[in-house]
Amino acid sequence: MELKKIIDGAYLVPMGNANAVLLDAGPELVLIDAGFPGKADKVFEAVTELGRKPTEIKHLVFTHGHPDHIGSAVPLIQATGARTYMHAADVPMVESGGPFRPMKPAPGLVRNIMLRLVFDEKERTAPFRVDQHIADGETLPLAGGLRVIHAPGHCAGQVAFLWQGTRLLIAGDVFINILGAGDPIGFEDEAEGRSSQRKLAALAPQAVCFGHGGSIVKDAASQLQRAATRR
Repeated sequence: MELKKIIDGAYLVPMGNANAVLLDAGPELVLIDAGFPGKADKVFEAVTELGRKPTEIKHLVFTHGHPDHIGSAVPLIQATGARTYMHAADVPMVESGGPFRPMKPAPGLVRNIMLRLVFDEKERTAPFRVDQHIADGETLPLAGGLRVIHAPGHCAGQVAFLWQGTRLLIAGDVFINILGAGDPIGFEDEAEGRSSQRKLAALAPQAVCFGHGGSIVKDAASQLQRAATRR
């Protein structure tokens, strides 16, 4: 596979139309999200490409609990013994393996079609235990510090992360970047989602990566601002 560098120490790992993020900034690797089911090998390949070992992944942190972000969690945990982290609002879904809360499509025909194709609230996934509940405003002492930003709307437990000050925003599905930064495919609560988009845009990050689509490493702050105000 082709590991995609975002900034020094941060890499995008394609996980089947969804992305994971690998932070290599110390003796312990941090993986953010786990993609669709059956994609754990993508992470192992990425770690090997960095000259590291899968067992060096000590922390598995989730932006939220949808199946395309937790699907390969169980084999990753089994192979690495990683500690898991998630916002408390989504913990019951993943620890039971579903069902998931319903979403309505974001405005536009494309989002409507995408939601129907890729999201089924009745889907079941392999359950796993979340070791640590995370909350808005705390800084996880991982990879030099991950600041947690609760950003609900797409999903009640959706969080984003700031890494290295404002050098990198890991935005999860608050936005996606397919044909330009914009709405996710759906919202549990659209008004909350809009508020979260404005909240992230106001952080003015230097670079941003998403759960779906390519990263933005130039002019990220202004692109997020445009995405947060576009309707």
